Amino acid sequence: MNKQKQNEPSESQIIQHRRQKARLLTENQVPLFPNSFRKKFDISYIIAENSELSAKELENPGKIYSAAGRIMALRSFGKVTFIQIQDHTDRIQVFVQRDILGQDNYQIFKKFDIGDIVGVEGDLFRTKTGELTINAGKITLLSKSMRPLPEKYHGLKDVETRYRQRYIDLLVNPRAKEIFVARTMIVKHLRDFLDHQGFMEVETPMMQSIPGGATARPFQTHHNALDMKLYLRIAPELYLKRLLVGGFEKVYEINRNFRNEGISTQHNPEFTMLEFYWAYVDFNELMSLTEEMLSALALKMFDSTRIIYQQNTIDLTPPWTRLSFYQSLETIGGLKKEDYQNPENAGLLVKKLGENVQTGEKLGKMQAKLFDILVEPKLIQPHFIYHYPTDISPLSRKNDDDPTITDRFELFIAGREMANAFSELNDPWDQKERFEDQTREKDAGDDEAHFMDEDYLRALEYGMPPAGGEGIGVDRLVMLFTDSASIREVILFPLLRPEAASS
Repeated sequence: MNKQKQNEPSESQIIQHRRQKARLLTENQVPLFPNSFRKKFDISYIIAENSELSAKELENPGKIYSAAGRIMALRSFGKVTFIQIQDHTDRIQVFVQRDILGQDNYQIFKKFDIGDIVGVEGDLFRTKTGELTINAGKITLLSKSMRPLPEKYHGLKDVETRYRQRYIDLLVNPRAKEIFVARTMIVKHLRDFLDHQGFMEVETPMMQSIPGGATARPFQTHHNALDMKLYLRIAPELYLKRLLVGGFEKVYEINRNFRNEGISTQHNPEFTMLEFYWAYVDFNELMSLTEEMLSALALKMFDSTRIIYQQNTIDLTPPWTRLSFYQSLETIGGLKKEDYQNPENAGLLVKKLGENVQTGEKLGKMQAKLFDILVEPKLIQPHFIYHYPTDISPLSRKNDDDPTITDRFELFIAGREMANAFSELNDPWDQKERFEDQTREKDAGDDEAHFMDEDYLRALEYGMPPAGGEGIGVDRLVMLFTDSASIREVILFPLLRPEAASS
């Protein structure tokens, strides 16, 4: 550690010093957290309205602006001080002079710190270097910051701290703010696209007595008044399909799902999905709609259907590659039919590749493991992989020509699954058999197997129109469109272990 760092005050010393300043301000009847100031202009508006004006033009008529923001930089030269304030739109420099504020008010201002939120009123001028600056006629403390911003400690670099203290990450890391502004725009464009296509946005329960719509381990909770076990939803699918029974033909939901599974760069137990259901179409129409929707999204975001993700150029221009599940095992995975169609051979190969095989595990599950290892990481450009085994598709319609496969596809981009869709199973007897099969797997110890849902079967018995349904992972889509390697970069508050208690 160098001498300069040894002489720097510790964070606790800085906090103590700021508390002393706060006490002095209070003793001088200066409120630390008033709510009487009203800003009239965003900083971006002030900059845009005056960006083309010269120093001379700013002098006349000398318009007064009222702005507010957090002090992000402070340079004091005795009787004058330059600060930078930042609001949700931009930053601007502010010039504070003792001769304008007066001796008493300037001494109060001198107790302000980087991180404090202030309100400023004044006209504009340009410095000798041409920087647009507010000449503060009045400056008001709006919120006293008791802790230093992390620039004092060479930036907020620890990844876990960035996720845990996202509020600071957003303040000092422009890239973090850009990601979440982009996320909002992505969700807005998805909504706009589906609304324009005639879909209706709906809401379905997040707490369910029977979790369904996916093969996943649910979180459990308990409702005290009804004394009943409830589950956080793993998917909204079965409720959305009930709406098809009820007569709605185009519905969608942008929803939070919860799955009690591991955490990785691609998985968070709480995540966002877009699910939509469309009556009187099959999975082929959904492929076309997905191409249109995501290529349109790229054009909205980048004015191009070519985007960069982790140094790969991804071309979202339709049409995208379409391969059957078994074709992909052969042409991309390099397997022969005898490698994956024979249960014994498939099991041995899965083990050789480092994955476990459960006793009595179905062939489709072993084939899915082979796909995950040998095919999925290689699907960098958009690929629709379709006709998945029926064994691993409990809610999908069987193919009319081959009942061992389903009319289902998954979309892969950048080596990961982005969407899952299929022609919906609307035969109540077939669905009941699939549920019973899943129940047997659950009884055998599979925590992710689907529950039996008698009410959903009853809904199907009233008649559900033929339909296609799809789920798109919004978080992974945002990762793709913001060039983010980890899902934690695109979730404002990802799940983390609690902080260790202070000793």
